[in-house]
Amino acid sequence: MNNAYGKKNSFVERSLMGALAFFKESVLSDEYASREGLLQGFDPRTKTLGFLLLLAAVMFMKDSRAVFIMYLLCLLLAFASRINAAFFLKRTWVFIPLFSLCIAVPAMFRSFSPGETLAVIPVFGARLVMTVPGFHSAVLFVSRVLVSVSLVVLVTTTTRSTELFAALRWMGVPQIFVMTLNMCYRYIFLFAGIIQDSYLAIKSRTGGLMHYRKGQKIVAWNIASLWGRSMRMNEELYNAMLSRGYSGEPKALHNFHARAADWGWLVFAGAVLAVTVGVAR
Repeated sequence: MNNAYGKKNSFVERSLMGALAFFKESVLSDEYASREGLLQGFDPRTKTLGFLLLLAAVMFMKDSRAVFIMYLLCLLLAFASRINAAFFLKRTWVFIPLFSLCIAVPAMFRSFSPGETLAVIPVFGARLVMTVPGFHSAVLFVSRVLVSVSLVVLVTTTTRSTELFAALRWMGVPQIFVMTLNMCYRYIFLFAGIIQDSYLAIKSRTGGLMHYRKGQKIVAWNIASLWGRSMRMNEELYNAMLSRGYSGEPKALHNFHARAADWGWLVFAGAVLAVTVGVAR
């Protein structure tokens, strides 16, 4: 009994710590932004604006082949920016694309997408008919999501958070939105660390074995404690930022300066959008 419980508890611990490590690594990836690569050398303003234009182009694409070409472009940009392939693929294929695939699966069948039959799948005595239009629509939807996520990962991975927020302000994003996003970004890392430390503290005091009612009380107490710490930390952090001259505007360590390569990147992204819109019409 204790052996089974220990295995279950070990599984919970590995899952929790693995999820926190993956989350922190996904959000805080300034290591790649510090490398010398293609996208790292672009001005954050033109780079961010160019990726927004490419995102808009993906939304207008109605052919899966065009989306596939765009995904190949994402892979080439990741390679030229010296981003690890496993790192990039893990963050572009997990969560959102898989979730969109679950949404798109029902649309492949005749009940939602009538048309020419592609395949008949027997399920528990029933016959599900997959149609050609439904299959193409599902592939297009999932591939669009995949490319959109890849573009977002590229710009966030190759741009420091302060520079990205400053670029958003340059593009006219409201100050309150950028400031809130900046605070949330920094608090997420702190919150993940608090969860990890709290779990280790509970385990060190209980040995990992306790009655579930006691565990519920400990979790409830930690939630209340975390709420109180968050309120105090919010006030202390804001006062500390004000004392250091914070005015709500994100500051970068160096001044932005657009070069010929930056304008070339912007022209390329705009051309892709213009061609995509023209073909869609």
